[in-house]
Amino acid sequence: MNSSTFDPRSLRLPESYELVRLGYVARLQNGLTVDAKRDITGDVVTRPYLRVANVQAGSLNLESVTEITVPRSVARRSTLRPGDVLMTEGGDLDKLGRGTVWRGELEECLHQNHIFAIRPDPRRLNGRFLAYLTQSLYGRCYFESTGTRTTNLASTNSSKIQSFPLPLPPLEEQKRIADYLDIEIARIDETVELRQKQLELLEDQDISTVLYFVGGQGEPTEERKPSGLDWIGDVPESWPVMPVAYQYEVLLGKMLSPERARGEHLRPYLRNVNVQWDAISTDDLLMMNFPPEERVRYRLRAGDLLICEGGEPGRCAIWNGAVDEIYYQKALHRVRARGYSSPRWLYYCMKAATSQNVFAVEGNATTIAHLTGEQLRAHRFPFPPRGTQDRITGILDEEANQTRDLRSKIDRQLDLLAEHRQVLITAAVTGQLDNNTAPQNAAA
Repeated sequence: MNSSTFDPRSLRLPESYELVRLGYVARLQNGLTVDAKRDITGDVVTRPYLRVANVQAGSLNLESVTEITVPRSVARRSTLRPGDVLMTEGGDLDKLGRGTVWRGELEECLHQNHIFAIRPDPRRLNGRFLAYLTQSLYGRCYFESTGTRTTNLASTNSSKIQSFPLPLPPLEEQKRIADYLDIEIARIDETVELRQKQLELLEDQDISTVLYFVGGQGEPTEERKPSGLDWIGDVPESWPVMPVAYQYEVLLGKMLSPERARGEHLRPYLRNVNVQWDAISTDDLLMMNFPPEERVRYRLRAGDLLICEGGEPGRCAIWNGAVDEIYYQKALHRVRARGYSSPRWLYYCMKAATSQNVFAVEGNATTIAHLTGEQLRAHRFPFPPRGTQDRITGILDEEANQTRDLRSKIDRQLDLLAEHRQVLITAAVTGQLDNNTAPQNAAA
């Protein structure tokens, strides 16, 4: 269940509930506007202040908190108090209005204008209950349906937040519900954390396996020699270390422009975003004009390795021929084996090198790091005999398939946990769940 399938009109609230707009039971405090031209002479103070990135759904990320210097009068109007519920104004649609309780984690902390501080009336509204309500499907439906959408972002405003209709039980029941959810959600979040740790360990194991085999550690009977590559160390004596250009043809894609989007020779092409690790997506292909004289040079063949020039330099995947006639843009290098080495071998070499940040360090850094064709051609890797390459890549492919299956199962578990978390919160705050077993002496 999600906010697109949940219908708040179908809810039957218990008789003890009343429907009250948030503005009647809480005060909204606006944050400060960051203004580089603001006068910071005279009676000023320097304080930490929260940004949207610091406010998560049900939690805070305080690893990176900025400080700001403002007049004392401005700080006074935007200072957080313990018990305030923080709600975000903008961002992705599913993040609008996400709420969490401020417990005074930082002394004299301010908040920017894209975060609203909701100060509940302690006689009517429990802050923890409100925070859970914003995370429920009921809350998500309201903020997603009332949010203003632009191309990439969405936003809400103080009027919409104050108009949020709260299904409000008596105050003591609000506290019991919040106590119950504190315990149950902590259990779910603990399981989520364990599953995420498993994913990290799988990734570490995957990289370690690739480095082990690409460096020839699986060839214990051979004498070893220095490779000249700090990130990989010694390699087997029979493995030559040579530039990529000795084994592969490297060709950067065609420069594209708006003018090329028109014409009689429109063809699909791949972009940087289509190429992920060991996977190429063809779901959102764009069309560009490729006249006949360009087609031989820039048309892809099954087995070509595509390597990202920018973004994450070195990220790559092998084209499988899923589209009969397709091309690629300048943000991608097309690497084609000359007949001596396997494209799959180079894929694993690139993965090993990227895991050690080789291309991030060596790539040209402008506004975004990128890997030029000259650098890629000159980059040196160990190249065992073709039979050895095929044997090793077969082992690595099998390991990768097992890792992919495990990762898929864990991802599915995480999706189910997230769904269960939201359904549980929704049932509890809307009175669809008996919370009388919740502890009665937890903090309000």
